[in-house]
Amino acid sequence: MMKKFKSKKLIYFLCISFLLVMNGFHQIVAEAKEKGIPIGEMVSKGDVKFEARENVWKEVESSYFPIFQGSRIKTEKGAAIITLTNNSQIQVSSNSLFFFDQNDQFILTQGNIEFRIPPSSEINFKAGNLSIMKSRSLQATKNPSVSPTKDEDTMGSISIHSNGSVTVKNIQGRLYILNQDRVVLAALSSKDSITIPSITAVAPSKVMVAQAPPQNLPPAGTSEGFLGVSTGAWAGIGGGFLGMIGGVVAISATSGKGGPTCP
Repeated sequence: MMKKFKSKKLIYFLCISFLLVMNGFHQIVAEAKEKGIPIGEMVSKGDVKFEARENVWKEVESSYFPIFQGSRIKTEKGAAIITLTNNSQIQVSSNSLFFFDQNDQFILTQGNIEFRIPPSSEINFKAGNLSIMKSRSLQATKNPSVSPTKDEDTMGSISIHSNGSVTVKNIQGRLYILNQDRVVLAALSSKDSITIPSITAVAPSKVMVAQAPPQNLPPAGTSEGFLGVSTGAWAGIGGGFLGMIGGVVAISATSGKGGPTCP
């Protein structure tokens, strides 16, 4: 009897343990799916930080660091080299801030980068309002007459200056620069470079204009004076009424006793 009780107790314990393990396993799987698969890895040196959560930055401690979509990274007094899963490489200089958005675009918001893209790979860069991409991405839509480029790496650099202007240098291959409306601003061949002024490169800020209520009227939703009429208006009405009475009295005085009398 005692042995049977112990056997049942052991079975219950194993079942509960199995359920707890499975529950933890599902949680781990859910977290992995939510975080996603790394799109590359980074090797860094010096002072390099990543955003652990909103406005909370932590040091990149290890030399190897996985890169995920949406991860914000800044190189203050350090530098980094990123290798993506498509074999593209990006070298990030100091004092730079960047991240990859959900469309696999490299978003540079500050600093300078150098890049190398293999002929079989695609990656788009974004700096302010500008998009920088390989020519092959546009040949089918923007300029079909352009012959395909040779099987060579596309190499170049992008720099965001302190005044908001953006310089793009093309070392090898062909690059297109587009604005936010997907209009081609420039096509760079090998050894070409261009600086886009800040008025074009920087996203325009929305200016909010506050409209003050007219000085002679109270703000909406408020009332002044009696019956919704302001004190100044009542003073004007009273002054006019007194003036009218004074005029009647003056007329009566000049006309003598034969003036009009009240019944």
